[in-house]
Amino acid sequence: MDIRTIDHLEIFTENAEETAATLCTGFGFTVQGRSGPETGRTDCLSLLLRQHDITLLVTTPLAAGHRAHEYLARHGEGIAVVGFAVDDAAAAFTEAVERGALPLEPPNTNGGEADAVTFASVDGFGDVEHRFTSRRQPSGLFAPGLFAERPQPATGLLRDVDHLAVCLPAGQLDGAIRRYRDVFDLEQTFEEQIIVGSQAMRSKVVQSASRGVTFTIIEPDLTRDPGQIDAFIEAHDGAGVQHVAFRTEDIVAGVRACGAGGVPFLSTPGEYYQALPGRLGSVGVPVEQLREFSILADRDYAGVMLQIFTASVHPRRTLFYELIERRGARTFGSNNIKALYEAVEREQAAAQS
Repeated sequence: MDIRTIDHLEIFTENAEETAATLCTGFGFTVQGRSGPETGRTDCLSLLLRQHDITLLVTTPLAAGHRAHEYLARHGEGIAVVGFAVDDAAAAFTEAVERGALPLEPPNTNGGEADAVTFASVDGFGDVEHRFTSRRQPSGLFAPGLFAERPQPATGLLRDVDHLAVCLPAGQLDGAIRRYRDVFDLEQTFEEQIIVGSQAMRSKVVQSASRGVTFTIIEPDLTRDPGQIDAFIEAHDGAGVQHVAFRTEDIVAGVRACGAGGVPFLSTPGEYYQALPGRLGSVGVPVEQLREFSILADRDYAGVMLQIFTASVHPRRTLFYELIERRGARTFGSNNIKALYEAVEREQAAAQS
């Protein structure tokens, strides 16, 4: 099965207009399409947001029969669909079901011969589905006939989806990795146990052969004290996407622009930056500039990565976002996990006070 990239992500939300406005103002997306009562669809309202190679659907149910209605009642707003770009969605669907995936939506083709788009869905993890997507014209309309679309030139500082971080209940990690290998042909490329104080978690990374799809999958270590992964699973009521990492080619400009748009970022203690030169040497951005914007830095065998996490504005303190700039690095900032955890704990303490 040749899964190439993430074609799109779909967010289920109580208010599609409000969520889309936040993503546009804060992160630089533009609304390029609508599907709802005005296009003849009565079960939901979906807004199509785009920025370079990132496509988001923001969907609110209008009828109890839509899947988003039950999802929101259980989990609150979150990433409910991860769309995979493949050469043949119908063939990928058949292959996945033969390998043990649960069929959710059979193949359905929209548009004419020249601009045909096919969707087909199977189960992923928790209540998140995977939607195989194949396009006769990869740069064409998202869903001809389903959306009223007004394509616009690519703008903004975010380029693509670098990875998704997924939290699973304890004991489910190894089975999930086997399933991604056996059903979707993803390859495990990284593994570690991260210990932060009295807490710990296990993490494994799976990627498509193209490296266009990456999941960092995490489970808590129940032999240690409960921590933030446990808190996510409890608040989210099960497995789900903890954060989406958007890749940018200029993280300083990205943080500056998102901050001006009202995006709240986690802060980092000054001590982190005092130790940074001795730990990493030069990372290509002055330390004082990293400190000013609370940008984290790490280095692996292939190069440097710069990253920052947003504070969660979710009522349940679950979903949040990451900006990441890769200067050759291929891993995920393991050395920054402690700084992230400490920042999240400060945020949660402040929210409770």
